Amino acid sequence: QVQLVESGGGSVEAGGSLRLSCQGSGPRYSIPCMGWFRQGPRKEREEVAIIRTDGGMRYADSVKGRFTLFQDKAKNTLYLEMNSLNPEDTAMYFCAAGRTTWQCLVSSTQWDYRGQGTQVTVSS
Repeated sequence: QVQLVESGGGSVEAGGSLRLSCQGSGPRYSIPCMGWFRQGPRKEREEVAIIRTDGGMRYADSVKGRFTLFQDKAKNTLYLEMNSLNPEDTAMYFCAAGRTTWQCLVSSTQWDYRGQGTQVTVSS
């Protein structure tokens, strides 16, 4: 069973930065993709960024140029570097992992594995 634990959330002022971490455990050989999605207050879940084992990545238009996804495979950790944060980025951020390559094609909000989430609050 894959387990994902997020950390790094917090409260920052607009223009600030945060780095989220996702520690994965379990049978990683079976994970074809990992990523982040978020859910803000009174909003739908929204994919933020994902990475596949072949190196392919995708970012939501709303975060392109501000957020960077990278991983440390030796530590089984996925990171989301978030810069130039604004109040619209306020949300609970969830780490997710796909169980099949087919899942990697759809939004990470629908993947089988997810963590408990970490809260990010951006004040104006």
